[in-house]
Amino acid sequence: MGDRSARMPYRQDGPARPAPSRPPRGGRWSDAQAFAALDLGTNNCRLLIARPQGDGFAVVDAFSRIVRLGEGLAATGQLSDAAIDRTIAALRVCADKLKRRNVTLARSVATEACRRAGNGPAFIARAYEETGIHLDIISAEEEARLAVLGCHALIEPGDDPALIFDIGGGSTELVLIDTTRGAMPRVLDWHSAPWGVVSLTEHAGGGDGETGGEAARLAAYERMRGIVAESFAGFAARLPRGVVRPRLLGTSGTVTTLGSVHLGLSHYDRAQVDGLIVPADAMRRISADLSRKSVRERAQLACIGSERADLVVAGCAILETILDLWPAERLGIADRGIREGILRRLMGSPRP
Repeated sequence: MGDRSARMPYRQDGPARPAPSRPPRGGRWSDAQAFAALDLGTNNCRLLIARPQGDGFAVVDAFSRIVRLGEGLAATGQLSDAAIDRTIAALRVCADKLKRRNVTLARSVATEACRRAGNGPAFIARAYEETGIHLDIISAEEEARLAVLGCHALIEPGDDPALIFDIGGGSTELVLIDTTRGAMPRVLDWHSAPWGVVSLTEHAGGGDGETGGEAARLAAYERMRGIVAESFAGFAARLPRGVVRPRLLGTSGTVTTLGSVHLGLSHYDRAQVDGLIVPADAMRRISADLSRKSVRERAQLACIGSERADLVVAGCAILETILDLWPAERLGIADRGIREGILRRLMGSPRP
């Protein structure tokens, strides 16, 4: 699929101006130039600002806030006023960082919530008017390819196909890749399911974890797993024969949170989680344990807290369904994805 990006920087004074999408003559950007990638998802608003360094980049600033832009979207088909206000406030913080860091080139993308919402375009227009940030609503396929570009370096070595999955707030992307032909992986197949931690929680219930006790919580969890399994079935059926135990790499708040729980961290530490390889059975045990807990019990766990307590079980249901279909022994965890993929594209990396 072609890149639909207009690649326009944030606005400082007056309208946004087109920016170059290739390095200047000589083939390399200056190490002093700053680039930015903003990923506005159904649940999170995340910004990364970096400068070129060798074959990669060095992060100079970052921002992340849970905004729940897609809250209530499943019921109304619209972004709520409260969700929009929360998101605009986060985007103002991002705009200030972009200005202070003298960003040369930026790309800001919006994903499933804005794809699905009837008032998505109106929100995009308001965001630009009030913050100067031009959000590009990207397709599910481009979202998947950006995630691959951002995290594929963490896939375990091997000759068999690998499966990268991104459990988002409003959707889950699955990408089957071949890593045996050069440095850049080749996408063999991909699938986007309309279930992420927000959309699945709102559709299937069980997010509050309080009503009806443990039996009701487990019933809601099984309901979630059934919904997800049905949405993945077509993709699983069309994969080539022999793709039974691919190398798995997950990039999302769900897997990084569960990785933190697995390590017993008192607070989130990206340095310990990004690139972590964990036994799949350990992730299953954690998921099963969380599915039995009330939301108050989940909130008391380090690295989950009150902001994730009502949504984490939906992520567990999606993860366990992936492990049901592709029963790998180990699972790689990446705290990188779309934003890193955007930065690599802006700095001239080839496409997967």
